[in-house]
Amino acid sequence: MKEGLRQSMAWLHTWSGLLVCWLLLLVFAGGSASYFKDEISFWMMPELHATQRQPVPQPLAVERAIAHLQQQAPQAERWFISLPSARSVAMRVGWIAPPPKDGPAGSARSRFTSELVDVTTGQKMAAVRETRGGEFLYRLHFDLHYMPVQWARWIVSIGALFMLVAIVSGVITHKRIFKDFFTFRANKGQRSWLDAHNAAAVLALPFHLMITYTGLVTLMFMIMPWGVQTAYPGKGGESAFFEEVFPNVAGRGKAAGQAAPLTAIGPLVTQAQQHWQGAPLALVTINHPGDAKATVVLTRQKAATLSYLQPALVFDGVSGVQKASVGEQPSNTGVTRAVLYGLHLGHFADPWLRWLFFLCGLSGYLMVASGALLWAVKTRQKEAKAIAQGARPGWGLRLVDALNIGAIAGLPIAFASYFWANRLLPLEMTQRPQAEINVFFIAWAVAAVLAQLRPGLAMWRVQLGAGALLFAGIVVLNIFTTHSHLGVTLLLGRGPWPVAGFDLTMLALGASLWLAERILARRQRRQRAAAAVQPGRQGALIKEAA
Repeated sequence: MKEGLRQSMAWLHTWSGLLVCWLLLLVFAGGSASYFKDEISFWMMPELHATQRQPVPQPLAVERAIAHLQQQAPQAERWFISLPSARSVAMRVGWIAPPPKDGPAGSARSRFTSELVDVTTGQKMAAVRETRGGEFLYRLHFDLHYMPVQWARWIVSIGALFMLVAIVSGVITHKRIFKDFFTFRANKGQRSWLDAHNAAAVLALPFHLMITYTGLVTLMFMIMPWGVQTAYPGKGGESAFFEEVFPNVAGRGKAAGQAAPLTAIGPLVTQAQQHWQGAPLALVTINHPGDAKATVVLTRQKAATLSYLQPALVFDGVSGVQKASVGEQPSNTGVTRAVLYGLHLGHFADPWLRWLFFLCGLSGYLMVASGALLWAVKTRQKEAKAIAQGARPGWGLRLVDALNIGAIAGLPIAFASYFWANRLLPLEMTQRPQAEINVFFIAWAVAAVLAQLRPGLAMWRVQLGAGALLFAGIVVLNIFTTHSHLGVTLLLGRGPWPVAGFDLTMLALGASLWLAERILARRQRRQRAAAAVQPGRQGALIKEAA
């Protein structure tokens, strides 16, 4: 152990945070956006902005969706119907195609297809552009992209474990955690970055601790599978456990391979609503439609409680007889897990609380960013004398500088580019949702490569300025590409308000990046002025630059 407990914790805090900080920036950015994924998806489908919500009874809407699915995917392994809710005006249907007879089966995710369906006609809403919308940003923060899901979740889990260690060791290290929260010394180099890091960390410390721990809980069956394997030996293993605990996987089983007509689903929906005292349904899942062992799972909409558990009723898909109810009387362990899961997702939150979670998520982004910058500032000051004598910065410092620029300033560019792509890519483009995602990663890759080439103050200014222009430009772009820009939604007061809120958020993010760029520009002018007056003070200027 180094010198003492506090010094050891400081070392642990530094390295547990630094090694995964760039991954954590992506997780915090995507996770923060996830609190408004429905609103983001709505903004990214401007064809829906003028849609008036039609009061169609759920049994009738489901029957229409079933008829559409029977036409589009009669051989599918599973059908899904997501019904409209308070935050979603459209009905979405999806299906998992059967594995191809020739070649590898592939994962169920790779065979999944979905589309929006008009709740009044039961037909595909062909005029609505295809996009992953906020769902991509939600999945990004734990599934990443371009890699197998299991690998991604292990990577994110390891990052979350490091984050948890960094939080605990940071609290132990900090002597005056609450006193320093109210202290910020501007223009003091390393001291200023430390103050900023402390403020961002302490401001939302309960949130950071909660979101990190509950994030690990959401992945605990992957990280620690031994409990389930021990409790369910010979009972079907993990599949039996998940079917018993989680309604959305209930009733899957195996197909009989014998054709049988699907029972009418509308009466089952009515029966489920009566069972839940009129509560609406959120999801209808039909396993093995058209098979003798088909099952129908009706899941109730989430109640405004901390628990994530959604009760479900399971019916025989041929006879229509109720087979089971799931999640209505969960065990204490199940409730505990569901509450922790629900805390992480925040589905119980009203709009104001979601905004608070969103801002706390951004404070996590700032906390990680300021910590990474603080390490670079400290290291640069240690090397200041050698650099002043003409030596090049160490490779470690140069690498961290470049990664900091590419992640801290490059990620906002990627997010803004994703929204620009949504508006500019041709509507008839094949694989359009994936093309939007490709633009996200291409923009981020360009920012990262440029940062590697010129990791300096000028590059910080360029990327922060580009991010500011892209975010603010989204509002202008809307004027030329939609009929629901701020002039209509806000100034004329016609709404929809989620669209106005999204545009105002883009303006606020653009203004924040522009302010950061202006601060760096002022610092750069001071350095140049000082260098012109006293050209021999390079060492002092390096410290001042920190």
